[in-house]
Amino acid sequence: MTETKPSAFSLDMDTLRHWGPGLLALAVMGLTAAAHPQAAPALTVGAALTLLALVVLRRRPAMVADVEEPEARPDLRDVTLATEAMEALPDPLLVIAGDDADDVGDRTIVRANAAAAELLRLPSGVLDHPLHAAIRDPNLLEAVDEALFGRRTQMIDYQPGGTQDRHWSGWVAPLPDQGAGEGRLAILRLRDETDSKRAELMRVDFLANASHELRTPLASLSGFIETLRGHAREDAVAREKFLSIMAVQAERMTRLVADLLSLSRIELNEHIPPSGKVDLAGAVSDVVDATGPLAARRGIRLNVTREGEGSTNVTGERDQLIQVIQNLTDNAIKYSPDGSEVDIALTVNVSADEAAAGRMAEAAGLPLLTPDRDPEARYVLITVRDHGPGLARETMPRLTERFYRVEGQKSGERMGTGLGLAIVKHIVNRHRGGMTVESVVGQGATFGVYLPLRRASSR
Repeated sequence: MTETKPSAFSLDMDTLRHWGPGLLALAVMGLTAAAHPQAAPALTVGAALTLLALVVLRRRPAMVADVEEPEARPDLRDVTLATEAMEALPDPLLVIAGDDADDVGDRTIVRANAAAAELLRLPSGVLDHPLHAAIRDPNLLEAVDEALFGRRTQMIDYQPGGTQDRHWSGWVAPLPDQGAGEGRLAILRLRDETDSKRAELMRVDFLANASHELRTPLASLSGFIETLRGHAREDAVAREKFLSIMAVQAERMTRLVADLLSLSRIELNEHIPPSGKVDLAGAVSDVVDATGPLAARRGIRLNVTREGEGSTNVTGERDQLIQVIQNLTDNAIKYSPDGSEVDIALTVNVSADEAAAGRMAEAAGLPLLTPDRDPEARYVLITVRDHGPGLARETMPRLTERFYRVEGQKSGERMGTGLGLAIVKHIVNRHRGGMTVESVVGQGATFGVYLPLRRASSR
């Protein structure tokens, strides 16, 4: 086949479609003018117009060849544009290939945008990555197979796992066949539905918890009010006693509602990592200053120590981390006998394994929260130890449950809401940290919280 080379006069098809009718008209006008016997200038102009029209029209085969030639090879600019558009999408997007319907290990990720690579922790620069190594959810893998070999489009829920409990919706669809020997392709788009799922669960949990936990103090208040309006109306001693009890119950209800709202807000944003900078040494100092008067009233001494050198800066939200240290210190004071001590220790630059290691001799210990494994992470550990009655091992797994209280233990001046340790756990989880407990019955308990050090690139 002879290839037609483009000339300097060749035009594209759009130009031909635009100017073709006009050029034909000019040719007709030129022939008419040239044939007119009365005007020599007209002859000259007509001949020129005719010549121009014929030259352009004569080039038409070359123009057609010029238009058809690019259709025989891919336009690399279109490929680049598609890649850039895929990378710009905020949702994770994957292109998956598969050849053998019976071989589950055959599926590979042939293209992934930046959001997908970050979510699934795909190695950079690798085009062919085994799908089963990145996604282990059997329902999502089955949906991919149905798109590849059943040509079926569907939506499916997906939870990638991890301590943050994320919720995603996956949309899987087949791509057009690439021809014999080219395999089959499918596209997978993931969309983060965590916010909506958490908001729904927050509303349900709040209503259920509030209705259950407020029932007892409300019943108590109603009973005392009825008594005061009845036979105890004129009894000054009974009235003073009942009003004091009612004040305590009302205060507990206020704290209960405040803690429930706080816990709901923390759970709602638990999957969103904080971005601020917090000095944990300064936070511990502020908590000790705030709780010192309460401890002093009972003769309890707060001892603060520090181990290791280096920065105590972490990436976090200061108010929430203050709440963590405050809750642990308040609990230690409440469960400590008068005249005893509460030990608060800050240990700098430790690994996750070192932070989770026990520090009380012959103690029963348990991890209450373990962060996702990051071999490069270093942590700041805060431990708070009381010298109270301690905890039996069988009670430890339930300590961070909502409203759980260890049976038979007194908690000092006022009863807690049973939400303090649950709040601590969810805040620490949001900060990608860990939490431990260890105890010896009769010798007290130690709670530990460790948070990842702020890396130099985050400063």
